[in-house]
Amino acid sequence: MQIVTRLIAMSRARQLQRQFRQIERSISALPVRTRARLGVMTLREIGHASRCEFPHLYGTAPEQRYRPWGQGTDIGFSRAQSDNPEVALRGIALWLAVAYHETKDSPHTSLQPQHRQFLRVLRELRDATGEQPDTMAQWMRSGAAA
Repeated sequence: MQIVTRLIAMSRARQLQRQFRQIERSISALPVRTRARLGVMTLREIGHASRCEFPHLYGTAPEQRYRPWGQGTDIGFSRAQSDNPEVALRGIALWLAVAYHETKDSPHTSLQPQHRQFLRVLRELRDATGEQPDTMAQWMRSGAAA
């Protein structure tokens, strides 16, 4: 059974990596002000997901909660491909939030590098706001952060 679990985790890691490359390209193509908005949206999505019973299943229909992973990344990824900039931003934020929670405390070594990459992107988005440290600390304590 451990072999099957490892194969599933490796397959999921490859899928997240493939999607992440496209998400990262989309983020790097955004103007600085839009990245700052995306950072706020992503932190809000992470906060909303963390209030759920199963944060890694955020954005997944309740009847599909017994799958190995949810549909949040697939929904977010498809929205991120949208021609509508607002839908694309919300899709990127959803994808980052669900992928963050899915890889956060993963015991699988194949998913841990992805989590570090997500943390790097989240840090870059946070730094894109260009706010003062006091304002940033206050913002982190507000309801926008998880």
